[in-house]
Amino acid sequence: MFKKILVATDASEYSRRALKTALDLAQKFQAKIELLFVAYTPEAYWGYNSAYTIEITQEQIEERGRLTLEETLEGIDVKDVPIEKKMIQGHPSNIILEEIVNEKIDLVVMGSHGYGPIAGAVLGSVSQRVLRKAACPVLIVK
Repeated sequence: MFKKILVATDASEYSRRALKTALDLAQKFQAKIELLFVAYTPEAYWGYNSAYTIEITQEQIEERGRLTLEETLEGIDVKDVPIEKKMIQGHPSNIILEEIVNEKIDLVVMGSHGYGPIAGAVLGSVSQRVLRKAACPVLIVK
């Protein structure tokens, strides 16, 4: 039924719960997991403008992605499930929706809330958008 499961992560406890749920499903269906971290960049929301004074190097973005993926997996038994780790820059919901199509994802598993760019303001907005627009089933884990 499910051959490839995408788990979106920001290393929050909600993301870690989503990964644990996805691992159980992957083991049951002999599926692969794509563990995805989307590195938020201001350009993803507002477009590039040289007036922005935020300077983040490519190395810093890659390091943040690596650490986030490691933190998500820390202490979790992956139960011999193949996991592909990915880090992509951009707007989280857009990237997740693109990955569904590009990688032929059968199921998305994600937390109901996370550490969004404005913590506490619009909790769950990424998961809500993915749920509304995804071309495959989406499982939201509380």
